[in-house]
Amino acid sequence: MTKVALVTGAGSGVGRAVALRLAKDGYAIILCGRRSGPIDEVAREAGPQSMALAADVANPESVQALFAQVARKFGRLDLLFNNAGVATPATPLEDLTLEDWHKVVDINLTGVFLCTQAAFRLMKSQLPRGGRIINNGSISATAPRPLMIAYTATKHAVTGLTKSTSLEGRPYDIACGQIDVGNTVTPLAGPLMTQGTLQADMSLKPEPLFDVEHVANAVGYMASLPLDANVLFMTVMATKMPFVGRG
Repeated sequence: MTKVALVTGAGSGVGRAVALRLAKDGYAIILCGRRSGPIDEVAREAGPQSMALAADVANPESVQALFAQVARKFGRLDLLFNNAGVATPATPLEDLTLEDWHKVVDINLTGVFLCTQAAFRLMKSQLPRGGRIINNGSISATAPRPLMIAYTATKHAVTGLTKSTSLEGRPYDIACGQIDVGNTVTPLAGPLMTQGTLQADMSLKPEPLFDVEHVANAVGYMASLPLDANVLFMTVMATKMPFVGRG
């Protein structure tokens, strides 16, 4: 039986790399993103067992419609990779607008919850029962960068969501883990890291990067485990990035 995986934020960066890795591993892939163009392109690259479905993970009706389509098309879901996320530009907390706060919280936290909730309902009811949920946390789930309070708060919260999901999933053979990534080469992060990133002492310094394919391989390993084994947390980072001892 072909396993089915749903990847949010699949149009670029980590989401794209993970989707392509899972397709290579034989999964039928549902690629989710807010814009059709990028996910359609990744779907063509991933091959015939993939489909692109535009959805806004922060919108409950959109998430409900997304998972209803998954259930109709495939009848089950074996893996959810909660990857969609956004950040604001570096902003002092007293200057952060409520609108920007809500945007980050709605996508990075509420979106993860809504997709997890919908996946839980499907994974509990399908036969064979169960599945796996992997959340994209971030190094910021452990140690913040300066002037990134909304992003940091949501990623810390995702850690709690991962633990609670793992606990509640036990009776239903639903495993949940989290991958925390630091300094991958992506269209979003790459230029910022190499040009200079704000440090804890408020200086700007370039930081080392590593290839996003290593993240995809790590998620592929987490996904490959039987449901009686789980990677609860994994950190994948550029070896020399200023994380251990940051501050």
